[in-house]
Amino acid sequence: MLKQLREQVLEANLEVVRRGLVLYTFGNVSGISRADNLVVIKPSGVPYERMTADDLVITDLDGVIVWGELRPSSDLDTHLHLYKSFPEIGAVVHTHSEHATAWAQARRPLPPLGTTHADYFYGPVPITRELTEDEIKNDYVRATGVAITDAFGNRDPMEVPAALVAGHGPFAWGRTPEDAVHNAVVLEAVARMAMYTFALQPNARGVSQALLDRHYFRKHGATATYGQVKK
Repeated sequence: MLKQLREQVLEANLEVVRRGLVLYTFGNVSGISRADNLVVIKPSGVPYERMTADDLVITDLDGVIVWGELRPSSDLDTHLHLYKSFPEIGAVVHTHSEHATAWAQARRPLPPLGTTHADYFYGPVPITRELTEDEIKNDYVRATGVAITDAFGNRDPMEVPAALVAGHGPFAWGRTPEDAVHNAVVLEAVARMAMYTFALQPNARGVSQALLDRHYFRKHGATATYGQVKK
């Protein structure tokens, strides 16, 4: 079932390890088949080095397991809420990568300080509100997803394909599992650069709107000029 998507999600999970975004079994990647309304996600607590595509779990959008022998990631309900709320996305990545997590623990949004950030994120990467005591006790994992969507409001989630969950860590997404991991890797890189920047210049300012526009829209949208034309 969904063999190609399972292979893509497996490769994405292995890529976050190769890129140094996770330790041990921290983190998870999922992908969705919109045609089938089914989600493929990493199993809970299974070491990456012995994971195979057959270990991945498939659920419906209500979290009911429809394929697989193992328990799905404990973050499943966060992923499901994001898929229901952001119909443009095709994959979700959650890590505890060090620098992005530091921003999440500091309860600070990640500002666009330079053009590397602007190439991928059209403005600050938002920080969520803190969860209430009732949310933590009763529906913690889904509430994490709600906090992310609350942080976006009417903002296009594809213009800033990531969020920092207060006191927790980063989530990123994309149109495919590969795309989502790419965004998670860049998020960690710009989080690290921002920390260095503020260490050197505590009063560092963000890029101008003109520079943000120039760099973001050269890679995204109908007028993008970056890369080669597909034939």
